[in-house]
Amino acid sequence: MNIYETHSTLETEEFAREFAKELKSGSVLAFYGGMGMGKTAFVRGLAKGFDLDCEVSSPTFAIVNDYGGNPPLVHFDMYRITSWEDLYTTGFFDYLDAGAIICVEWSENIENALPENTIHIEITKGIEENDRILKIY
Repeated sequence: MNIYETHSTLETEEFAREFAKELKSGSVLAFYGGMGMGKTAFVRGLAKGFDLDCEVSSPTFAIVNDYGGNPPLVHFDMYRITSWEDLYTTGFFDYLDAGAIICVEWSENIENALPENTIHIEITKGIEENDRILKIY
């Protein structure tokens, strides 16, 4: 497990922009952390790291946002996914088979469907209001 600390949303995005260099086609990132912890900020940083010109937002209502790229960067919100049938309807497995780089918010809802080599990223609040602790394993 590696632990990092950021002190602002911009620092979280910059960390993720650099982290993007370590990812390859088929990478799956499972995010853990409550609302407002910076999961979407992390994905925004990844998009910058892949030089994508897109608006990154939480896919809360859409369930999935495909930001494009080669391989595509795909952002899921699994908050409302409660069954295997629900999961199949999201296109998750299609994106997985296509080698997309997949970011999953509320990944605990699909824990049993995550590939073995999934990168887990737990984001929690630090001491100060804008501090974030990033645990990556």
